[in-house]
Amino acid sequence: MTVDLNCDLGEGGAADAELMAWCTSVNLAAGGHAGGGRLLEEAVERARTAGVAIGAHPGYEDRANFGRLDLPLSPGDIATSVRWQIEAVRALTPLRHVKPHGALYNRAARDPEAARAIAEAVAAVDPSLRLFGLAGGAQEAAAKACGLSFVAEGFADRGYEPDGWLMPRGQPGALLDTVDAAVNQSLRLVREGVRRGAVSGAAPARVATLCVHGDGVAAAALLRAVRRALLDAGVRLAAP
Repeated sequence: MTVDLNCDLGEGGAADAELMAWCTSVNLAAGGHAGGGRLLEEAVERARTAGVAIGAHPGYEDRANFGRLDLPLSPGDIATSVRWQIEAVRALTPLRHVKPHGALYNRAARDPEAARAIAEAVAAVDPSLRLFGLAGGAQEAAAKACGLSFVAEGFADRGYEPDGWLMPRGQPGALLDTVDAAVNQSLRLVREGVRRGAVSGAAPARVATLCVHGDGVAAAALLRAVRRALLDAGVRLAAP
């Protein structure tokens, strides 16, 4: 079994360099919700030095709320925004994948039109790019309809609802900030997958990449522990 470990970086976090030593791929913010400019340049340099796969991390252009507040953008506006953010990262380095951020990511998991807008933007830039999205969400069908390779994602440090959706931030249990909780969830996701939304009786969606958020207070400790636990369980770690 092979799994990717990814981190959302280039957002101004102090632990970026340390996190890059433990993950296999990184998602770099281009300046929409965070990052951009010199932060992005430094993140690209660190990622190249670490030898990790590099992806773009486009989000809602809402730095005040770190891209975690849903915005009523049309599919056309989403596509335009996503495309320039991908291009901003690609101007500095070759890309392997794209992973939407925050509220945009969550919207694309449930909203087929938003998911299609993102997928079309990615395909317009480079149809060989892989598209990361929530395992069991709407982004998978949109990616495949646009001829993109989809990478189903699970979260080591986020709480899940019983039906497989992520718990909204701000609710008790939405953030897993202990090593044991993150390790246990990571192993479960890799072994068992995620139920497909609220579809009764559906087969679990396999998880091909696990995320540890780079802005978490214990991100480095969680990522190290998750990496070690997966290796000890016989899981091979590699970018998709």
